[in-house]
Amino acid sequence: MTPASSAPPAAPRIAIVGSGFAGIGMAIRLQRMGITSFTIYEAAGDIGGTWRDNTYPGAACDVPSHLYSFSFEPNPAWSRAFGGQAEIFAYLKHCARKYGVERYVRCNARVAAARFDEARQLWRVELDVNGVRESIEADVVIAASGPLSRPAMPRIAGLDRFEGRLFHSARWDHAYPLDGKRVAVIGTGASAIQFVPQIQPRVAQLDLFQRTAPWVMPKPDKPVGARAQWLFRHLPFTQRFVRSAIYWQLESRAIAFVVNPKLMKMPMKFGLSYLERRVKDPALRAKLTPTYRLGCKRVLLSSDYYPALSQPNVDVVTSGIREIVADGIVTEDGAHHRADAIICGTGFQVNDVGAPFDVTGLDGADLGTMWLRDGPEAYLGVSIANFPNFFMIVGPNTGLGHNSMIYMIESQVQYIADCLRVLRRRKARTMNLRADVQRDFNARLQKEMQRSVWVSGCHSWYQTRSGKVTALWPGFTFSFRKRTRRVRPHDYRFAP
Repeated sequence: MTPASSAPPAAPRIAIVGSGFAGIGMAIRLQRMGITSFTIYEAAGDIGGTWRDNTYPGAACDVPSHLYSFSFEPNPAWSRAFGGQAEIFAYLKHCARKYGVERYVRCNARVAAARFDEARQLWRVELDVNGVRESIEADVVIAASGPLSRPAMPRIAGLDRFEGRLFHSARWDHAYPLDGKRVAVIGTGASAIQFVPQIQPRVAQLDLFQRTAPWVMPKPDKPVGARAQWLFRHLPFTQRFVRSAIYWQLESRAIAFVVNPKLMKMPMKFGLSYLERRVKDPALRAKLTPTYRLGCKRVLLSSDYYPALSQPNVDVVTSGIREIVADGIVTEDGAHHRADAIICGTGFQVNDVGAPFDVTGLDGADLGTMWLRDGPEAYLGVSIANFPNFFMIVGPNTGLGHNSMIYMIESQVQYIADCLRVLRRRKARTMNLRADVQRDFNARLQKEMQRSVWVSGCHSWYQTRSGKVTALWPGFTFSFRKRTRRVRPHDYRFAP
């Protein structure tokens, strides 16, 4: 990237941080706009984001494949209704290759910091390239690393004293043989319910440490037959129809999530009935019975989780963990659970952790400090006041509990693309969100959040420690799509 000149650049120099669905989708859109002055900075050695990192046994999506893909690049060859990790990763690689964005990716280049230079109206981006610091300049920074990129290790006393093998599910140690071992699994979230059934038949003993029983619904997964794949390939409208049907089926669930949570009573009855059918032991069933309203935490899909927990080599431990010792885990009831390996299915750092990298805006505004103080906040999850030409994809309050994140990603990509068009049309160098616009937007958003199921009494990773929900969009995805279709220029202040 070359130094900025005194006149606005014809093509802005754009730094995209992250190469998952968000980063690749943004790059493809830029190319379609005729913009090629961008670089994707990827901390790892390959593209792929979440679907590169999460290679644990059984890793798969809980959104149907036909909807968990770019709208402009349907895949008629999905092998299953719900895509597995390897297949989704291959799809993303295919998209990068087909649309020619691979050549714009710089791997092993972790963005450590971005600081806005007010005098020159540009961003100075600090990179860590294989341990060596490097500085580049960019007119626009697009943070596309997503909220599920930083594994969260549990804060448990003695974690560093364990002498066996310890790893997080998002950093699975495939070289360690689990066969015949005593394995402790901490956490019962979306990752654990996928890998526990896969490793249960292999291990001698599996102790599953559960803090809160999740709601688990059967996963309607099945192979996609050759005839259906032929139809999708030769009659593309059939796949578009299936995609649309899936979208509206999932979108209808938002009524119970964000309009009237009382409607969750019926699916809760179904969930409890499913638990009763799959778990015959009353004591185990009592441990696995959720005590909060369905949807308050992430709803999990699995048809083999409950059967796995019913096996004789599995023990569900509900007593809290007091400490980790050299050869296992000691719970609050004083029991000592020996373990050869501990696997942490403890999710990711989403709230109360600051920004994904150091970001400094106007007048020294520190994004990480702001988010730690008040919780993550943005406008449409994309723009943040006092951070000119800094955009996010899958930023605060744009996650979903009911539909496909790819739909939300494409909405935000559209909005950022329109921001770049407005900058070009106005011949401006920067656009900075008005603070009152961000404040009013978030006040309305949090007011709407109060009727949602996510504030019905439980605490989840959707929230900050204070209980503020900062991860999810409290509405329909089509309403978000409408809001992000076009930029309202009066929401911003422009600098020449």
